[in-house]
Order: sequence, then structure tokens, then C-alpha cells
Amino acid sequence: MAELLFKLRNVPDDEAEDIRQLLGEHEIDFYETHAGGWGISMPGIWLHDDQRLQEAKALLATYQKERAVTSRAAYEQLKEAGQHKTVVDKIIEHPFQFLILSMAALFILYISLRPFLGFGS
Repeated sequence: MAELLFKLRNVPDDEAEDIRQLLGEHEIDFYETHAGGWGISMPGIWLHDDQRLQEAKALLATYQKERAVTSRAAYEQLKEAGQHKTVVDKIIEHPFQFLILSMAALFILYISLRPFLGFGS
């Protein structure tokens, strides 16, 4: 029976490719499902045979620990060099998008609180 090994929603392409390679190297048979046209289905990597599920989970856990260490080291290196992006940097990069999203959030907040606080009565 098929077993879900790894959910692919919001996973970077390079990480998904690394996992595909890892499973291929260890000859673990798998298939993928995609989010579909509207993005509402479950994208994931599934094993055909649940007999090797524990082995695959162990490989995946080891890979994720190694990836966390290398990602943290890369972030620290960027931070030391002063090249990491902060929230302010992202706002400066896309000021119009920030303005539109802020206005939308304030509008939703206004509509939500208006009945309770008597705004605009």
C-alpha cells in the first residue's frame, strides 16, 4: 500500500530534487503527486511499497539534519558579510507591494472591527 513520505507544499525545488536523488540512489521506488491546476491537491512524494518506509524516513531525517546545518552556515556567512536580507530590505525592494498589502490588511481590520466598535456609524 502507498505511503506518504514527504509533503512538497512550499518546498524549494532544490530540496525536492535532492530528495528524489536520495531515493533514487538507494533504489527506493516512489512516485509524486502535484498540487493540480488550482493548487488544492496534496503535492507529495509517496512510496509504492510501505516495506521500506522506515528506511526512507531515516534517510530523509539524516538529509534534513545535514541541510539544516548547511543552510544555517550559509545564512551566518551572509549575515557576517552584511548581505542577508532583512524585512526593511524587502520593503525597500517592493514598496508598492508593501503599500497595497498594508492597505488591504488595514481595510480588513476596519471591516472586522466596525460592527463592534461603532466606527463610521
